[in-house]
Amino acid sequence: MCQVDEEYNGQLEHRVTPRVSKKCVKCKENTAVLIIRAGDAFCRGCFKEYFIHKFRAMLGKNRVIFPGEKVILAVSGGPASSSMLSQVREGLSRDAPKKLRFVPGIIYIDEGGASGQSMEERERAVAQLESVFRATNYHYHIVHLEQVLSLPSSVLEAGSSATEKPQTGSSYKAAVDQFIQTKKNQHPDLSLENAQSHLSSLSMHEVENGVTSPITPEHTQALQKLFASVRTLTAKEDLLHTLRQHLILHTARTQGYTKVMMGDSCSRLAIKLLSNISLGRGASLATDTGFSDPRYGDVVIVRPMRDYSSKEIAYYNRMFDIPSVFIPGLDTKAQDKASIQHLTESFVTKLQTDFPSTVSTIYRTSEKLHTACPPQNTNTQPFAKCLLCVCALDTKLEEFSAYQATLISEQLSQRRGPASSASQGQCCSSGGGQHQGCMTGEGGCCSSAKSTVDLKSLLCYSCRLTIKDMVNALPQYILSEAERRKRRSQMREEISEFLLDEEEDEAIPRVNGSLQ
Repeated sequence: MCQVDEEYNGQLEHRVTPRVSKKCVKCKENTAVLIIRAGDAFCRGCFKEYFIHKFRAMLGKNRVIFPGEKVILAVSGGPASSSMLSQVREGLSRDAPKKLRFVPGIIYIDEGGASGQSMEERERAVAQLESVFRATNYHYHIVHLEQVLSLPSSVLEAGSSATEKPQTGSSYKAAVDQFIQTKKNQHPDLSLENAQSHLSSLSMHEVENGVTSPITPEHTQALQKLFASVRTLTAKEDLLHTLRQHLILHTARTQGYTKVMMGDSCSRLAIKLLSNISLGRGASLATDTGFSDPRYGDVVIVRPMRDYSSKEIAYYNRMFDIPSVFIPGLDTKAQDKASIQHLTESFVTKLQTDFPSTVSTIYRTSEKLHTACPPQNTNTQPFAKCLLCVCALDTKLEEFSAYQATLISEQLSQRRGPASSASQGQCCSSGGGQHQGCMTGEGGCCSSAKSTVDLKSLLCYSCRLTIKDMVNALPQYILSEAERRKRRSQMREEISEFLLDEEEDEAIPRVNGSLQ
């Protein structure tokens, strides 16, 4: 039994709480003010240098962004994208030792129409972000999500990557020297440092800032109707991500940007990796979580914040007063099990609390992934890519595969009894009593089934699951592109007898670029 008078002086183990009372691990002089990981204590100045160097090292190591390129920064107002914006401002400032040499721009997608926000709340959030954007002196675009309903079908076509520069060290250095020499010729009175820092003021003088086009209540109602037709929150978040990517891609192409910077942190990519596996996007994990995503051809997505954890970003924003704006989304105040994405985020966050190496382990695993499909920036046929996410189709597999087994299991589970099958057989097309709406494109049995079958053949496995939870049709630009691809595929089948295979085409000898 436990005795009251018994003493436990030195026998009990006391848990030692970490205290920031030691010297900085870098300068060895100043007192540390924060601990990032066990043994990594930094003072204020060294932490800022560490944070900035990490951003520069990520861009310098990959050498994807060439001097003079127009780069658009996708800023959502959150901590990660706001920190990315501050790093670009730091790199383009006059005091930076090694200045960045690209022309920046900013884009913000207003998603309040999908999450049910009122117009006053949306205008308040836009006003807060506009004050942040104006302070940067960069050109910015504020695009409402309702504009996705009026996009052209060409946004789903992969652009030509013929103008893409080779990513080699010699070509990059040659591009830097050519850029500096060009600036000297255009501005002879500028020194080398002033020529490099002249980039920070270029985008402000090009075009006017502000909202691209106003929205109407009809557009908002149509967008809300689209998202209300999606049954699950998982499919809603996946659809919202797809439409957001289409808007960013369209704005980048129309405004002449060749690179898009995303603020995905290490913690966010770890969550995205696990959730994408659960959603059936395993074939495109390398492009979804890697530094560069060239699936669109003429516009490349880069993720320079992928080495930062959410803890590092939160510390930096708090210590150096980086402004951020909280904007509620679809999953705000939702339960953990409301969607696959939200459940994965809760799982990883809670596991990271007890095991601090969870996020870094998942992140390092994602760095080792490589896609087995051909590179997305090659001359791949348009119909070989998914209609929505523009990744390589993962449904063209052999007969004995896990995907085919899943389809067979789904077909068997959807079989109905004799009574339901008999009633199902009486359709307007078979003469079993025509009812209003069928075969007229108004949601009848034949029209809905036909459109679903047509779309399924153009979608990857994960996007098939997304439209499976939808009741209403997709936006018109997606349906138009699907119809165009269907016609092109049928035409290709009709003339397939007269087409040469790639091997046969290469075997034909050519003289001075013409056939013998």
